[in-house]
Amino acid sequence: MANFTKPDVPRFAVEVYQNEFLPEGGRDVNAIVTVTATGGGTRGAAPAHTAAEGASSAVALMVDCSGSMDHPSAKMRHARDATRAAVNALRDGTRFAVIAGTHVAREVYPGGGRLALADDRTRAEAGDALLRLRAGGGTAIGTWLRLAGHLLTSEPAGVRHGILLTDGRNEHETPEELRDALEVCAGRFTCDAHGVGTDWEVKEVTAIASALLGSADIVADPAGLTPDFRRMMEAAMGKEVADVALRLWTPQGAEVTFVKQVAPAVVDLTGRRASVGPRAGDYPTGSWGDESRDYHLCVRVPAADVGREMLAARVSLVVPGPDGGATPLGQGLVRAVWTDDTAVSTSLNPQVAHYTGQVELARAIQDGLAAHKAGDVDGATAELGRAVRLAGASGHADTAKLLAKVVDVIDEANGTVRLKARVEDADEMTLDTRSTKTARLHQQHPPAPRPGR
Repeated sequence: MANFTKPDVPRFAVEVYQNEFLPEGGRDVNAIVTVTATGGGTRGAAPAHTAAEGASSAVALMVDCSGSMDHPSAKMRHARDATRAAVNALRDGTRFAVIAGTHVAREVYPGGGRLALADDRTRAEAGDALLRLRAGGGTAIGTWLRLAGHLLTSEPAGVRHGILLTDGRNEHETPEELRDALEVCAGRFTCDAHGVGTDWEVKEVTAIASALLGSADIVADPAGLTPDFRRMMEAAMGKEVADVALRLWTPQGAEVTFVKQVAPAVVDLTGRRASVGPRAGDYPTGSWGDESRDYHLCVRVPAADVGREMLAARVSLVVPGPDGGATPLGQGLVRAVWTDDTAVSTSLNPQVAHYTGQVELARAIQDGLAAHKAGDVDGATAELGRAVRLAGASGHADTAKLLAKVVDVIDEANGTVRLKARVEDADEMTLDTRSTKTARLHQQHPPAPRPGR
């Protein structure tokens, strides 16, 4: 484990959990990398790494104002109240804007293609502007995101963040147009995307959150929007370091098989690698406050004889600079050691085993719900039964409760279930939306045994 600190900057620590021992000829090295940031996230303080630039955080709130927000009419009122609560949670000095989203994107406050600076006056003005929001029109989420990206990058800012609310499907632009908008916005700002009610598309909202390194969630009852928005804004105000990358260096002959965030949610970062040298690449992690996240790395190394050992990967946490340099925040090492001790080489590290199961759990839920939607009762029963077994074995109580609303559990240990005759849309969508959220393995385990002599 290594960490790097600067005055007034949150400290980052990197810990590596693995069984470094491979059998003769073994090639795949798995490791869980835990990154922990401490000392930041203080409400009211400017983002630490941008203080010298005099730049604050910037937030864009995107509120669905399509016609469906009037059904029931209380939904629009709750959305206005929730957005006002989020604006009131802005710390002084934060730049912000409010966007009304329909089949077009419209600036609600402050207007003129600019951002407002949060203080008592601008928060009150934004609240007054929100009172005039009315529902009407279609849904084209890509236009909302593009306008948010334009506003958030119109002025210097350290941490740039979006909060997006939708209640319907993205029916007024093509999937390709939304995908293009996400490609434009990726790396420019992070974004939390939440759906209200049950008429929106889970895959659309989770794709937005995944692409923009934010959270996805459901607020089935519009009355819950205000506390939901307040929590999102408070979390955004706690972010202190932006544009952090996980930098992975591998030696000659080694290649990265995959890189995934596995806690607090599963996000596959493998395809987002940006090359920074012949054998190094950066994987984006977004903005950080006081928090801890886990990443699962798999590196394929050249086969070697018993007794050989090598550095399989060097994992660094960095803030890339515009000149190609980077500010180091923390570092950890992944090793490979070849042994003929079968007991040692076949021992699976508890952290690696736990998160492998968590990823399998998420896949089982998603496959089971997809089969259910397609009318494949046998396939849905098998996959959701497997999910019940995995949730029970890994101690994922929250997911087990969500599964119990979709299936009747007959035997948890064996994954024997029966599909419920009637499932509420909200329960199925909640399970789907939260399927990638993971439970962490809190118990610290001793290192793997050394080979016998």
